[in-house]
Amino acid sequence: MPVPTGDQLKAARTAAGLSQAQAAELMGYPLQTGSRGGVQSRTWQALESMSDERNMQGPVFAMFLLLTGQHPDFVLAARPAEGSATG
Repeated sequence: MPVPTGDQLKAARTAAGLSQAQAAELMGYPLQTGSRGGVQSRTWQALESMSDERNMQGPVFAMFLLLTGQHPDFVLAARPAEGSATG
C-alpha cells in the first residue's frame, strides 16, 4: 500500500470516527498531556500535517485501515474459539 498523504490519513481517521489521540493510541504512538490538559499525540499531528516531513509508512497505513474496517481488499475476522466447530 502506498504512503498516504496527510489529507488521506486525516480522512481515514475521521471516517473511523476517531480523534487524533484515539487513532494514535490504536496504533501505539505516544500520547502527551496537552497545554490545556487534554491528551494529544504530536506524532499523529505531524503525520497529518502537510508541512511536516514525516509520513506514515504504507504497511502501517494498511494496518490502520484493517483495524478500522476501511481496507479496500481485506477485513479482520476473529478466530473461532478453540474447540468450536468451524463451518
